[in-house]
Amino acid sequence: MAKMSAINKNNRRMKLSDKFYKKRLKLKKIVMDKKLSLEERFKAQQKLSKLPRNSAKVRVMNRCQITGRPHGVYRKLKISRIALRQLGLEGKIPGMVKSSW
Repeated sequence: MAKMSAINKNNRRMKLSDKFYKKRLKLKKIVMDKKLSLEERFKAQQKLSKLPRNSAKVRVMNRCQITGRPHGVYRKLKISRIALRQLGLEGKIPGMVKSSW
């Protein structure tokens, strides 16, 4: 099990990124628009840098929903490889069986 502080920190980052998503998108669009004046783009860049760092989507870590493990996480299932194997062995995932030959 991962440290609860790491899990909580990641959850805060998720909430912040959801909260500021539209605002960041709007400001990034202004910054990337070459048709606008350099002064407008610079002001938008300054506003973007004033936003909290943790509101950026790239700072959110993919973590296992069961154990909180940060590595070896399947994006589609949001479960780590270890938790997936354990659930498969317990028979909780339909159609998944341990291979043997």
